[in-house]
Amino acid sequence: MQRRSSHFLRRRQAGAALVEFALILPLLVLLTFTVTELGRALWHYKVLSQSVREAARYLSTKTPGTGADQARSLVLYGSLSATGPYQLSNLGPSQVVSVQWIRHSSPALATVKVTVSGYAFESLAASFWGLEFGRIAFGDISASWRATSCGTAC
Repeated sequence: MQRRSSHFLRRRQAGAALVEFALILPLLVLLTFTVTELGRALWHYKVLSQSVREAARYLSTKTPGTGADQARSLVLYGSLSATGPYQLSNLGPSQVVSVQWIRHSSPALATVKVTVSGYAFESLAASFWGLEFGRIAFGDISASWRATSCGTAC
């Protein structure tokens, strides 16, 4: 008797796991997609902040007022020459790359500051199962570096 009821119970629940999996699958896919897109957004922020830092570091060795175009190329292209594709998919001349020299109380000291404004991360999909992802607008990303010498140019 025990054997027959066990077989009947097992046969009744054979499709329960499949139904549970079908119910939870959309949530798992959505969670995976969201984590992937947030990871991509963080990677874009990291690339942009590193390139801004490299541009500020590059300008710190230059005479004030020179090298601004090369610094912009470092931010946009990742190299001193303004050729090739942009570093990031949504990065381009529409983003403001500003270079500012800040003079300190001592005439021989200055700081160079490079800032990128107006960058927004674009998701791979604008919507996913009716949920809108859209754009993630980054705030101003800037880096400051102490110039090696300012002289009388600041």
